[in-house]
Amino acid sequence: MGIRYSKVSEGNKREVVLLKSFPCKYGKCSFCNYIEDNSLDENEIESVNYETLKEVTGEFSALEVINSGSVFELPKSTLEKIREVVIEKEIKLVYFEIYYGYKNRLDEIRNFFPGIEIRFRMGMETFDNDFRINFYNKNFEVNEKEIKELSEKLFSVCLLICVQGQTKEMISKDIELGLKYFESITINIFIDNGTVVKQDKELVEWFIKEYAHLLENKKVELLFDNKDLGVFEQ
Repeated sequence: MGIRYSKVSEGNKREVVLLKSFPCKYGKCSFCNYIEDNSLDENEIESVNYETLKEVTGEFSALEVINSGSVFELPKSTLEKIREVVIEKEIKLVYFEIYYGYKNRLDEIRNFFPGIEIRFRMGMETFDNDFRINFYNKNFEVNEKEIKELSEKLFSVCLLICVQGQTKEMISKDIELGLKYFESITINIFIDNGTVVKQDKELVEWFIKEYAHLLENKKVELLFDNKDLGVFEQ
């Protein structure tokens, strides 16, 4: 049983929905157990998503849509329902998730929601190409030039930290690059979830001590637990 609707009432205020989608097109990230929420049954997806979207009130004029993959894996019927709710509740700003492979298709979503500000988040996990590819099994490389280009398309990137095999230097470098290029970064402290990736407790203690000041930084959303946004599926 999970929770599919939540509100973030502090800082970057918004409503949050966790929707069902078709399987993540990539679906090979070593740390991800979210893809278990995917479905091939469009009727099931519609049923869950329509029910979840009924909860949206428009209270903050901002909505974040999370699904186990990218916005492009949501059925068109769900996108149409989101658009209907956004118009009806006078929502001005919508956040969607994308995978790197979709980075050149973002205008398709913007055009689907005319007059609405669309902000995209992407799971970068780390700017260290070797660690991203060989440890997180996220198979793309970026250099600093491309990071800058991505920052012009994306509102924020998600960084996954405090896992075994990572170093303090890698985490510090990731935060430095994220803050340098992006309007916002989400920092996720990894929580053991049954995958091969494991948390490094010493890194967690170090990070909390060393980077407590990030809690005051408006550009940073710090998630101590992957349930901190209030939505999760178990």
